[in-house]
Amino acid sequence: MTQLALEQEAPTTAPSRPAGAGPLVVGLDLALSTTGVAGPGWTDNIRTGKLSGAERLHTIASTAATFYRSADLVVLEGAAFSRALQRGHDELAALRWLVRIDLWRRKIPFAVVPPDNRTIYATGKARWKGETPRQVKGRVRDAVAERYGVECAGTARYDEADAYVLVTMGRDWLGYSLAEVPPTHARALAGVLWPDQPVPAAR
Repeated sequence: MTQLALEQEAPTTAPSRPAGAGPLVVGLDLALSTTGVAGPGWTDNIRTGKLSGAERLHTIASTAATFYRSADLVVLEGAAFSRALQRGHDELAALRWLVRIDLWRRKIPFAVVPPDNRTIYATGKARWKGETPRQVKGRVRDAVAERYGVECAGTARYDEADAYVLVTMGRDWLGYSLAEVPPTHARALAGVLWPDQPVPAAR
């Protein structure tokens, strides 16, 4: 697939910033099969289908850039180091760095959120005894719907919900919270790798 073909398939305009809406924060839950993407009030996803290798990484990174090229802050989900022997670790690490390097090149500040911190911010806890990871993801999706009124449905629902939580964390850190969260949830902000560079939209 050529670069031209990728550009034609990707969204032609970056998400807009309505007047008075505050900073544009974009959340990315990067993954090799389905990447969740979100901004204030919306979610989307990037599917790679049967693509693999360099073509798959290039497709995800190029398409993700169409969503964040006008962002004030991009919030990325970090690696889940506890998932030993997971297939695709090397390729996924490459994808994360492709996106980080592009953000650095564009001078767009970005933050990296550990997966547990994302779950804590959404639900108040990282896990529940006896529940599977999918059940915990369901809790995150439900929290996004209940607190922010954003319904994530379809096969990418968990990825999109995760990305939306990243957006809410970034907005909270900037001083433009999308909804009030209790201290049990807000404590998750302390464990995030926030950018050192100034964010113009920060209060």
